[in-house]
Amino acid sequence: PPGSGPFPGIIEIYGFGGGLLEHRACLLANHGFAALALAYYGYEDLQKDAKEFHLEYFEEAVNYMLQHPQVKGPGIGLLGMSKGGDLCMSMASFLKGIAAVVTINACLGNTASWLHYKDISIPPVGFNFKRMKIYKSRVADVKNVLNNPLNEPDRQSLIPLEKAKSHFLFIASKDDKIWNSEFFAIEATKLLQAHGKKPEIICYSGAGHYIEPPFFPVCEATMHSFVNRLVFWGGEPKAHSEAQVDAWQRIQAFFSKHLNGKEYLIPSKL
Repeated sequence: PPGSGPFPGIIEIYGFGGGLLEHRACLLANHGFAALALAYYGYEDLQKDAKEFHLEYFEEAVNYMLQHPQVKGPGIGLLGMSKGGDLCMSMASFLKGIAAVVTINACLGNTASWLHYKDISIPPVGFNFKRMKIYKSRVADVKNVLNNPLNEPDRQSLIPLEKAKSHFLFIASKDDKIWNSEFFAIEATKLLQAHGKKPEIICYSGAGHYIEPPFFPVCEATMHSFVNRLVFWGGEPKAHSEAQVDAWQRIQAFFSKHLNGKEYLIPSKL
């Protein structure tokens, strides 16, 4: 960011698909946050597939930010969307130095890949492609494919959120066609509340899975690398666009409050 710093630090992690997406981190930097867009597979010399991840890799990124002279401590923030969201929840549950976490349309269970940390291994939530709907356009609705991680035998995939010491903001879309984000956000909120914590939750009617910064076009359907076919992401254009504007304000306000000690609502301009 411009200025001498130090600045509140945020690690941003995108969803399944690999590679490195930096646009949201760049925009956060424009608003005074030291932001690190973290690739975790399918980029340069990183692992090529997503069969399993080791939390030690993400721990290195956290320690890098905490030790950086331009990052304001004592803790940093995490921002994760979809698969990136459950990785952020796992980081907050097992790692030190995480002060605030925002997830966007994330599952409260570990998804898609095995997750390892030291002597702990968490399997991915199960799924059943027989529950997938295929429309005449040959685009799939996979909302009901993922199993409920609150039911056996998938409870072993639940992320132990009760261990986290962070502040949480759960953002969920009611028209998410990838999975039931609203249900997951509500259940994660209940879990934290049962352990005496006060998470924040926002659920947007008419919004789809792919919540981006303001004025990004609505992504209704694209190829999904895990499903290996075209899928609907959900979202009605007007409602989804309005959700992106509001979510962008709330994300910045949340991190400003918990990382920088400032309570104010930041305008939605890019």
